[in-house]
Amino acid sequence: MKILITGGAGYLGSVLTPTLLAQGHEVTVLDNFYFNQNSLLDCCGNEKFSVVRGDCREESVVKPLVAKADLIIPLAALVGVPICNTDAIATQTTNQDAVEMICRLAGKQQWVIMPVTNSGYGIGEKGKFCTEETPLNPISTYGITKVKAEQAVLSRDNSISFRLATVFGCAPRMRLDLLVNDFVYRAVHDRAVLIFEGHFKRNYIHIRDVARAFTHGIANFETMKGKPYNVGLDDANLSKLELCAVIQKHLPKFVYVEAPIGEDPDKRDYIVSNARIAGTGFKPEWGLDRGIVELMKGFTILRNTIYSNV
Repeated sequence: MKILITGGAGYLGSVLTPTLLAQGHEVTVLDNFYFNQNSLLDCCGNEKFSVVRGDCREESVVKPLVAKADLIIPLAALVGVPICNTDAIATQTTNQDAVEMICRLAGKQQWVIMPVTNSGYGIGEKGKFCTEETPLNPISTYGITKVKAEQAVLSRDNSISFRLATVFGCAPRMRLDLLVNDFVYRAVHDRAVLIFEGHFKRNYIHIRDVARAFTHGIANFETMKGKPYNVGLDDANLSKLELCAVIQKHLPKFVYVEAPIGEDPDKRDYIVSNARIAGTGFKPEWGLDRGIVELMKGFTILRNTIYSNV
């Protein structure tokens, strides 16, 4: 299968791209390499890999690439509340407008599989699981643009949407800002973290299981198409304080304290059911504990000391 991935050099793309190549697919990545990452260098020796440096918002760049693809995977996005708050225009044009353009350019027979975010659920009802039928209530610019992009994708015939839980785990293009990654990094290097609004809950999923969800969607496309699917760990609907307790089991010297005042700018608070994708035969392989051990190894290698004298 010929696959086009926009943003394929990013955190998720740096794991998904080699996964798809290993399965024998022809993969073209379009990326602007905004973070100067070298995450796909190991793919360059594969003759089925192609890469284009360009902007996913430029129709003249995207149109000929879409025309050659059997499947388009739009990963390109400004991800998370902080970066989206810094540039509302780039968030709108990248997260939503670029996806709507792909939906316009793609033919009816071409497949689209897109990751969005279960942050679209916003603030859920206490004790009640959010399913794919739960009304969406995004409370951030990031969530709003991703929800609208999902609407565009699911309005066409041959599409699947994956509503991802908060992703964690090591990747060639690493991110330290994601909640589990951030807390484990602090536990390894600082041995302490101050938590704001520690009762807020969310769901989690390992990055390699996200890549597996995509390959599962490809293999089962005809039976799964036309629907959104929550993708997360059933045993990891955890508050920040509960997450820290799990990390502390692996790093006993880790200390976490909840601040008596102050707010988290990310107000998401919900628990999620992943029953729909489980019903298609998908089962995650990476639990939270396994991912924490992986991250502890990764952060033994990585240390963010660019402005330090140590």
